[in-house]
Amino acid sequence: MLTAKDVVRAHKVLKDVVVYTPLDYDRYLSEKYGAKIYLKRENAQRVRSFKIRGAYYAISQLNEEERKRGVVCASAGNHAQGVAFTCNELKIPATIFMPITTPQQKIGQVRFFGGDMVDIKLVGDTFDASAKAAQDFTERENRTFIAPFDDVHVQAGQGTVAYEIMEEAERESIDFDTVLVPVGGGGLIAGVATYIKEKNPAIEVIGVEAEGARSMKAAFEAGGPVKLKEIDKFADGIAVQKVGQLTYEVTRKHVENLIGVDEGLISETLIDLYSKQGIVAEPAGAASIAALEVLSEYIKGKTVCCIISGGNNDINRMPEMEERALIYDGIKHYFVVNFPQRPGALREFVTDILGPNDDITRFEYIKRASKGTGPVLIGVALGDKHDYAGLIERMEKFDPSFINLRGNETLYSLLV
Repeated sequence: MLTAKDVVRAHKVLKDVVVYTPLDYDRYLSEKYGAKIYLKRENAQRVRSFKIRGAYYAISQLNEEERKRGVVCASAGNHAQGVAFTCNELKIPATIFMPITTPQQKIGQVRFFGGDMVDIKLVGDTFDASAKAAQDFTERENRTFIAPFDDVHVQAGQGTVAYEIMEEAERESIDFDTVLVPVGGGGLIAGVATYIKEKNPAIEVIGVEAEGARSMKAAFEAGGPVKLKEIDKFADGIAVQKVGQLTYEVTRKHVENLIGVDEGLISETLIDLYSKQGIVAEPAGAASIAALEVLSEYIKGKTVCCIISGGNNDINRMPEMEERALIYDGIKHYFVVNFPQRPGALREFVTDILGPNDDITRFEYIKRASKGTGPVLIGVALGDKHDYAGLIERMEKFDPSFINLRGNETLYSLLV
């Protein structure tokens, strides 16, 4: 099993390869939560995520024969960039499998870092489907597989994030109470928790999962890795259906507390980071900071480190993030309402149902000549989110059989 000595050995290899990323005191977040909040900025890493650490170290440990065969990896984006960068530097051919749903920004970055040494294959709708294809290809073509998380060398490389945190904390006399770590497959938290717990067992390491992809929680509950039937792929960097066996064992040993953060809260946090502090984070990278809101009472007066695991955010996804944030914050709502098929019905709805500062953000009407009413998909943005109960009361008078899409994921996914 992984040890702190493995992390130290990885640091010796990586210290001249990776960027020693900033550990920044964040005044805004500290004042907001009544705590001392520090950010470990892996979004400032050479490939804008911590994944280069594990990828480079694992590939550096291959023998000459393994390198000649060429390497294969599967990734939702960040591990792929780390492998691509490493293989271009070391002139090792690589075949990289990525889900079809991977943001174009990450695919473009893999091509940029990998150059002529990398061949990209887009396979499957999820990371797990892509990983299965990559492993089949590895066996069929006799290549060398570089696991994204379930490998001791990868975990040791990721653990160098904690090495830097602890080194700077000692140098600057910072006494951390808690370190918040994003959790997907578990490579980062395995490496970080191992090093921190061996160096200072008093520091609490808390794992942070996206609410729609809590595979480590499922493993904790089942006593081993299990595959989730469905996941929300929004926070793609940590949206993994099944954690690794090794990462589960290490995390189970060192981590007592796992929490989930809603994807809407992650979106809200990501937008807040950018607009108020100019920090570019991807959804997975913002998860640890979103967790501050969930733990707001618990962390008061404490000294906390949040690892921003990556900053590979696709600007084209911002409308989706804004939408999720508004829904999470209780401002935006969707309904299916039966409208009378007569002139003035919409005017009546606007005048009698909406508040003075409310707005219609979406209106899709299906007119049926044979009926007196027709269904409307309507989006409403509240001027004051506290007026939600009043809006529902007025909607019931307008159409007693209206459908509220809030909490109805099947209809919401189908219609919105």
